[in-house]
Amino acid sequence: MKIRLIILSFLQFAIWGAYLTSMGGYLASVGIGANIGWFYSAQGFVSIFMPAIIGIAADRWVQAQKMLSFCHLVAALCMLTVGYMGMTYGEDVSFAQLFPVYTLGIAFYMPTLALSNSVSYNALEKSGLDTVAEFPSIRIFGTIGFIVSMLIVDFTKLSTSYWQFFISAAWGLLMAVYSLTMPKCPTKPAGENKSLKEALGLDAFFLFKQPRMAMFFIFSMLLGVCLQITNGYASPFIQSFAADANYAGCYFVEHANLLISLSQMSETFCILLIPFFMKRYGIKTIMLIAMLAWVCRFGFFAVGNPSMSGVGLLIISMIVYGVAFDFFNISGSLFVDRETAHDIRSSAQGLFMLMTNGLGAGLGMIAAQLVVNSYTTNEGNYQVGEWSTVWFIFAAYALAVSVMFALLFKDKTN
Repeated sequence: MKIRLIILSFLQFAIWGAYLTSMGGYLASVGIGANIGWFYSAQGFVSIFMPAIIGIAADRWVQAQKMLSFCHLVAALCMLTVGYMGMTYGEDVSFAQLFPVYTLGIAFYMPTLALSNSVSYNALEKSGLDTVAEFPSIRIFGTIGFIVSMLIVDFTKLSTSYWQFFISAAWGLLMAVYSLTMPKCPTKPAGENKSLKEALGLDAFFLFKQPRMAMFFIFSMLLGVCLQITNGYASPFIQSFAADANYAGCYFVEHANLLISLSQMSETFCILLIPFFMKRYGIKTIMLIAMLAWVCRFGFFAVGNPSMSGVGLLIISMIVYGVAFDFFNISGSLFVDRETAHDIRSSAQGLFMLMTNGLGAGLGMIAAQLVVNSYTTNEGNYQVGEWSTVWFIFAAYALAVSVMFALLFKDKTN
């Protein structure tokens, strides 16, 4: 069963890894670089409501493994359509053609992140295995799947090609079939299920009456702005060096995905640091570390380049990402769990996700798009311009959030 769940986790994230970090490069190559932010913000906005709606349906009416299969089937068909349109129209493909189909696909993919966890928990329990002890070692293969998919796209030189969507669709169709082989998940009587309000975390909004928790959620949203920026713009940024003769032939210009994959590798290892820091420091210190890591993430992008003399700074930026992402997302979730009453813990987690991966990430990508479009333009197949200025602006924003958080948030723990 563990091996079967490892395969499930691998496929779940391989689907995402095929395009998440390289899609921006493709959009820039077909002249839609000015709209990259809309594609990544859609991921945040659909996360506000779709996981809750699909989750309720899986609880009440459709077994979770069947719902997981259905969602992956719809998402895969959408990505197949996106790839087909890219192939058919070539460089003449438009934002109006791609965006609605992509958004529909991502709307059905995002709920599968939670559904795959539910299916895994159910399978472990039916096999008499401890979910807390066994699931982390299974989940890590999801990150491995993400990295493997990124590297397949990179080494086949498809980072700027519509073929990345075909690869994602192939993984998705395989996952749609494989999900049906998982043990049956029970549905519950209506009285035992969450309402839509509870699933969205809306009944936890009264936590805003507590100044300390209100401050935490507000800063979570402000920092959530940073979450998707490098997923959307790291690839176009690195690939833009190909337009400069001084960087012609640089290895990482042609293999941007390989360089970016170091971020996911770092994320895997930094998870192991969290227990050490959570035991010794309060949430304020850990969140400040995460915020300053985002400053470094953007700052190293601003001063680095893919040449032998500058690629080391980009590599450091990739390594720092693990701290920036994990210390914020996982530590923040643990803090919310610790500080809220038992009867609203799930709703409070929903609120945390809504503020960070929903509103924060969604609004952040729209704002990031405005900044990038102010300093860069599409020329040929590349998004070129004053990228250093762009990254310094993002670093300054993260630093401003860090300073305000240090001054305004009070941690009652010593």
